[in-house]
Amino acid sequence: MKRLSKKLLYTLGVTLLCGGGMQLQAQSLDQAKKSYNDGKYAEAKPVFEKLVRQAPSNTSYNQWYGVCCFETGDLAGAEKHLKVAVKRRAQDAYRYLGEVYYQTYRFDEAEEMFDEYITLLTKKKQDVEPYQIRMDLASKASRMLDKVENVQIIDSVVVDEEDFLSAYTLSEESGTLTTYQDFFQTSDPDNSSVYMNQKRDKIYYAHQTDGNHACLFIQSKLMDQWGDKKQLPMNINSDTDDGYPFVLSDGVTIYYASKGNGSLGGYDLFVTRYNINSDTYLTPEQLGMPYNSPFNDYMMVIDEAKQLGWFVSDRYQPEGKACVYLFIPNDNRERIDSEDIELKRARASIASIKDSWKPGSNYEKLIQLAHTEIPYGRIEIKKDFTFPIHQDIVYYTLSDIQSPEARGYYEKVVSIHKQINELNGKLESLRASYIKANKERREKLKPTILDTEEKLNSLLDQPDEWEKKARNAEIVHLKNNHK
Repeated sequence: MKRLSKKLLYTLGVTLLCGGGMQLQAQSLDQAKKSYNDGKYAEAKPVFEKLVRQAPSNTSYNQWYGVCCFETGDLAGAEKHLKVAVKRRAQDAYRYLGEVYYQTYRFDEAEEMFDEYITLLTKKKQDVEPYQIRMDLASKASRMLDKVENVQIIDSVVVDEEDFLSAYTLSEESGTLTTYQDFFQTSDPDNSSVYMNQKRDKIYYAHQTDGNHACLFIQSKLMDQWGDKKQLPMNINSDTDDGYPFVLSDGVTIYYASKGNGSLGGYDLFVTRYNINSDTYLTPEQLGMPYNSPFNDYMMVIDEAKQLGWFVSDRYQPEGKACVYLFIPNDNRERIDSEDIELKRARASIASIKDSWKPGSNYEKLIQLAHTEIPYGRIEIKKDFTFPIHQDIVYYTLSDIQSPEARGYYEKVVSIHKQINELNGKLESLRASYIKANKERREKLKPTILDTEEKLNSLLDQPDEWEKKARNAEIVHLKNNHK
């Protein structure tokens, strides 16, 4: 009897323990699902991680954990577990896996995922418009990736988001940048900037409007007071946030950031030009990669006195941080000359700034120049172009080139770049006319635009070829004259 009682009590104890454990697990799962539904992904993540370890093939656990990984920045973990959920046709897993592919520059795969997600939504008669937009953006980003620019990014620094302007040292000729709070002496929680031109008689900035989003404004100085406040037209401002303006010394070329106008994600960088004669602005042009990305990209500045530029991005940065990149402006928009998609992804995402450096280049003087204050009228280095030869030898003018043969080759480079710039200007004007034209006028403009594009494309690869010839000829000349 005693033996039977002990056995019965043991069995009852095990049952209670197991049942209690299952109850605790159920409570933990319920709490995690609540956190998940409330958008508290970091809280829910450890529970789903434990559950997915216990049941690696469980569709829901993989989807929930994959989404938590994505929302907390673990893209590799998100991809691994969302793929499991997609194989089992979990609907939301398609959307999130599409976002993972999008943020890792696999835009073609992102487009396919969004397409499949739209198919699932359509079958259930659910709204597909937001994801049609995502799919179209993935397609657009794929085209931009194919044309990624060959930009030399010579330095970078990670800063606090609210302190990004500390990385900029503009020459006096290029104007000044100030935070909105400092310039207007306000405590408003606004992380935007104010640009003031070199003459100190115009400011450009952004602030909140009645539509509850930031728009770009300009003010002029009247006597000793800022007045004549004007909002820039709506072909510049979008229906969402715009900000971070900078104006070149010509007074008409404006760089700024926008969350609208077809942004790839968050803020994207745009450029427009003011037409003094008609008091209008050209249709904004979205900059390409690597300047723009699926993340926030803003505060494009080109210091013409230094012939250097900066822009900010929070791509792959911890929350609250941003990276300020220093680069050599690529006026001719040379593209990456390769069919290697992985190379293009690396250059577009700025996986390593060293990947963009030209062989043998030494950028120490330029980096030092970037942090040097230059008074108006004094340019530290006269630079018509940047032509790296070998190690620390870099030429900036035709007179620097010692070999007559090399100089002749590089004159070709300069001439072709000039043609490219002229064709780019012509194309910009033609495209602006095309947008405003009626159907009949558009049909007449189309052949001219196509012909100009063809001429431009035929020239794009030529500067690199002539530059290689010039470099080789100069190296031979230097060796022969230093024996």
